[in-house]
Amino acid sequence: MQDKSMKFVLSLEYDGSVYYGWQKQRSVLTVQECVEIAFSKIANHKVDVICAGRTDQGVHAIKQIAHFDTNTIRSNNIWLKGVNSLLPYNITVLWIREISSDFNARFSALSRSYRYIILNKSRRSSFMTKYYYYVRDILDIKKMQYSARFLLGRHDFTSFKSSGCQSLSPNRKIISLLVYHLNDFVIIDITANSFLYHMVRNIVGCLVSIGLSKQNINWTKIVLYNKNINKMYSTVPPQGLYFLSASYPDCYAIL
Repeated sequence: MQDKSMKFVLSLEYDGSVYYGWQKQRSVLTVQECVEIAFSKIANHKVDVICAGRTDQGVHAIKQIAHFDTNTIRSNNIWLKGVNSLLPYNITVLWIREISSDFNARFSALSRSYRYIILNKSRRSSFMTKYYYYVRDILDIKKMQYSARFLLGRHDFTSFKSSGCQSLSPNRKIISLLVYHLNDFVIIDITANSFLYHMVRNIVGCLVSIGLSKQNINWTKIVLYNKNINKMYSTVPPQGLYFLSASYPDCYAIL
């Protein structure tokens, strides 16, 4: 042990299908609880783990970024092997290293990226149903791509937040929004400085309505500028959503 506190940054992936989201809650299983218990055992003291983007129940992560503070001396290899030996099979720490004390996985982030996966074919699949959203009728990708352009840039995204949102401001900046095909899948990748509660799932729901020709290609712009939280589209389910990554200033050298 030593008196000086150290800060560590880590990346982890997890299958969110059996968890009630990232954030600790009473009486239900969460990703944060599992990760903190594992690190606390290696550190021999209570460890609090803060992530870049808290995910909801059923949402997955490919490269979540998190940090914790400790005064326990362990090599990076010991931290990594030790914590993975204690974590359930569906949570894995990918790497870990010490970082400067001013780093914060949440507040130092410049942007966050999510991916939504839709299986889009006439017949359903029996496999991997916890990892995508199934849409039977074929989506018009060109219409979705056109409509997505209206959401780029800084806007008031009141129309794309859910009622439980606690953010002080509805203003967010979408940096990129890509809609594309991959075999039988439609993939939607979205990057923003940060997101409102259910914002990604609501944006996808709006685009799906346009892709199914239930609304015209300008409808996304109309929804955005109406600033009406009472939605005229369906929020897509959580199982198709993945936290992809977070970006940080170059001084932190997080890839």
